[in-house]
Amino acid sequence: MTLRLISPPPSFHRFTCHATTHPPPPPPQISTATPISSTPHPPPLTCALHCSHFQSCSGCTHELNLHRPVIVEDAANFFRNYGVTDFTFDTCKLWGWRCRAKLAVRGSSTNPLIGLYEEGTHNVIDIPECKAHHPNINAAVELLRRGITELDIEPYLEDEGTGNLRYVQMAVTTHNTSLPAGQRYMSGKVQVTLVWNSRNEKSHGSDKLNALANFLWKNGGPQSRLHLIHSVWANFQTTDKNIIFGNRWRHLLGERDFWEHVGGIDVSLAPSSFGQANTRAFDSLLQKLQKYVPYESSVADLYAGAGVIGLSLAATRKCRSIKCIEINKESKVSFEKTIQRLPATVDSSITWHHADASKDPFSWLVGSDVVVIDPPRKGLDSSLIDALKNISLVARKALSSSERSNSVQEEKRPWVLRANETSVARKALSSPEANITPLVPQTLIYISCGWESFKEDCKSLLSSKAWYLEKAHGFNFFPGTQSIEVLAVFKRGPQKKKPGKKKKKHSQGAARH
Repeated sequence: MTLRLISPPPSFHRFTCHATTHPPPPPPQISTATPISSTPHPPPLTCALHCSHFQSCSGCTHELNLHRPVIVEDAANFFRNYGVTDFTFDTCKLWGWRCRAKLAVRGSSTNPLIGLYEEGTHNVIDIPECKAHHPNINAAVELLRRGITELDIEPYLEDEGTGNLRYVQMAVTTHNTSLPAGQRYMSGKVQVTLVWNSRNEKSHGSDKLNALANFLWKNGGPQSRLHLIHSVWANFQTTDKNIIFGNRWRHLLGERDFWEHVGGIDVSLAPSSFGQANTRAFDSLLQKLQKYVPYESSVADLYAGAGVIGLSLAATRKCRSIKCIEINKESKVSFEKTIQRLPATVDSSITWHHADASKDPFSWLVGSDVVVIDPPRKGLDSSLIDALKNISLVARKALSSSERSNSVQEEKRPWVLRANETSVARKALSSPEANITPLVPQTLIYISCGWESFKEDCKSLLSSKAWYLEKAHGFNFFPGTQSIEVLAVFKRGPQKKKPGKKKKKHSQGAARH
């Protein structure tokens, strides 16, 4: 999906969504990146949520103007104050965009409640007709509801710590190459993870777990009337704390591997690894990001997860090297599988490290042209902020110290990892004659899902004068909320003055008149 910049006059007047009491079928969803004007807009036509669960459900916070959350104006003004006057906002898909959902299961076997907590409580609101969910998530939830009722599965009771089913995770894969590209999204299949209230698959109640998994597969698998289910997994959790997943996972039925196509590559996502909820919006962001990474760069990808961003850059920008750093060891398996599906033409040195990017951040920054950071909602760790603000010190430290040792051993297939190793490495097929990589990054690309924390980080980075803000874009990752995803591009050094028109000098004679 490519983003399209619309020439001035900007704005969202091209939308044809209308709020009505009984909504018509949703109009075609067009993803367009539009420049944000500094002048007031006439009242736009309304793109409304039309969801019967609004207000009772805590998922969405506003019902109208899904295409333009109020926060967009704040973002445009913020970036304008720092010299970025061409901030754009991609409206993305407004309904049925969520391809990954974690839902609580409460109530009773005869009346199961599957949804989100009511704001400020642990009362679950049933949301069978959620407008944000991919339609097949809603369909899979209804199938699960049937299974709970017919098999007498007891939902979890928090106060007593009893019951069988605590939560369910639904993840939709839209990657089906046997279908025309235009049909793949709506034909997505659902990976179902049942979070079971037991220590493992041999504990009491495992017979009901297997019965429920078989019910889902029989009624939603490839032999059913409507093929809906991709696979069924179990996660085992017994804590009394507010933590969804335990550490033990088990594949029960269907395909073990879950694939999605984003950023120009096939990506493997285990149910235990982080995945973006809005697949299409994430793909749009990746395509925009790729344009800011020069060909043959060396990239450090911090907070990398399964390495999706770094690996997409390896494939699309012919990078010399990609270094992915991630604290969640569960992401390692997905990285290993994804790297095996990279195009044969990729000739990059690629590594994945199970490490905390905030610990010794200098070592991760050295040797890269570009650093990409995609932190959690709370923003950057203070140690990494300090390292980026003192980027010149990074260069001096690199010159005065020996090259950081690499414990990864070369193998015929070096990206295949032994269980006790903390890094994955894949060497480039060809080695450059000389190392021309700058000592420290010249480009910093910051992806943020937390607007308030980003503003603080951005102001801190710019205060050092070590970086200036070059470009910024917003993406509507969560329509119906006051949240946007931001892609900001920083460059090294003080901000360059943009060339302006030279003022004509008036002659002395003209001045007298």
